[in-house]
Amino acid sequence: MNLPYFYEENIQQLVHVLSEETSKHCVQVLRMKAGEELQLTDGKGSLFTATIINADKKHCGVKMEAASLKLQAAGNVSIAISLLKNPSRFEWFLEKATEIGVSEIIPLICEHTEKEHFRFDRMHNILISAMLQSRQTWLPHLHQPKKFNAFINEGFDGIKLIAHCVEEEKKTVTQITAASKNKLILIGPEGDFSATEISNALEKNFIPVTLGNTRLRTETAGVVAAALLVNMG
Repeated sequence: MNLPYFYEENIQQLVHVLSEETSKHCVQVLRMKAGEELQLTDGKGSLFTATIINADKKHCGVKMEAASLKLQAAGNVSIAISLLKNPSRFEWFLEKATEIGVSEIIPLICEHTEKEHFRFDRMHNILISAMLQSRQTWLPHLHQPKKFNAFINEGFDGIKLIAHCVEEEKKTVTQITAASKNKLILIGPEGDFSATEISNALEKNFIPVTLGNTRLRTETAGVVAAALLVNMG
């Protein structure tokens, strides 16, 4: 049976006092006691097995028994995706992208983005929950929302893709090959990218790609792109 699994942003190597939230979950909710084992991750690849030495519901102390570092899957996958009018759909995307194993998520504000409000803390907690649920050790890096044109001007060391709905010659994601293992894809809002945004992205050497034969919702396109790019390795 799997040990209880928790996220702690900063973990000391030998003896560690859990955050108040994690302490409460361990001692008050799960009713764990001194001598019982649990696992921790810092979201940066480390996995710790620890034993409770002080079952305090606010300041639970644990002793590290074993530690390992899990390497991130080959290459980094970054998804830059428009915010959505319905925030629950964006939250669904965040959850699934984390489970799939993306390394970076950049919320975009595009010309056709209908809602710009972004609750960073809530979204970040969704990533943490999804990481723990899927028992991973890498937490995706979540950015604050960025304006589309400002973001594409930042530069990216890797292959750059854009998925849009305009009829033109496009490659499939699986047809893309590159020496760099870092991959970035742009996913537009409900009304797609504007013609100006597409033109600007192409000028910055983004490669137009298709994600299939049907027109996908933004959040679905994000998940499909994540799965395809992560599995490329």
